[in-house]
Amino acid sequence: MQKLLNVVQEFTAWCGMQINVKKTYLLVIDNDKKRRKQEPAPLLTINGETLQAMNLDDACRYLGYWGTGNGDMRATKEVVRQKIIAARDLIKCHPLTPELATELFTSKGMGVFRFSAALIEWSESELNDVKRLCVQAYKNAWHLPQSTASALFIFPKTHAGKESTLPMAVLTQELLLHAERCMRHEDVSKKIMLAGLNRTLDEWLCDSFVELIEEMELWKWDDATGDFWSRLAKALQQSNIS
Repeated sequence: MQKLLNVVQEFTAWCGMQINVKKTYLLVIDNDKKRRKQEPAPLLTINGETLQAMNLDDACRYLGYWGTGNGDMRATKEVVRQKIIAARDLIKCHPLTPELATELFTSKGMGVFRFSAALIEWSESELNDVKRLCVQAYKNAWHLPQSTASALFIFPKTHAGKESTLPMAVLTQELLLHAERCMRHEDVSKKIMLAGLNRTLDEWLCDSFVELIEEMELWKWDDATGDFWSRLAKALQQSNIS
């Protein structure tokens, strides 16, 4: 690793780029705590400065996601939650039409949820919490008190509701889009996705993805979302999509 960092240092010096060492960290991805204690993180330097090593439970940002070295993504969920709250409060007492205020929240609040929805494992209680915040925002958009029945924003238009954008619909859409993007070309991404699908089918003792969707009717959300394909199957089953 130090040899690679030396090459990076030479390249940046050659092309005139600068590395911000204060924003550069060493994160050892290993969930084996015993091994981590026996083998401490190596001392790595760049531009003469030692990189700060992060602890296993410290969250860092990488490609827009916040997570720890052992795969704990709770920090990402909290960032999403706080940004949804900020978007909700942004449209309190707004001067816009209800439709524009709703569109603003959907863009800012649900947009941040949409970014990480396909790759983050959300529990049922966490999704319900995000749903509650969204409904509060839609009430703000229409200048309604928070005591107003939430069914107005949850029910579909065929049942006199507004059919507002809610987390489960966004999650299902993003899971489908992620699968479509990864399976679009004959490349490594498709091979990884197909290998994951085969593991999931073996785990659930199913012969096809259609059968997996049918199997999900027997399971609760938190019991059936341990990997991408089971999450997608459960989301499709709850949305009555096959």
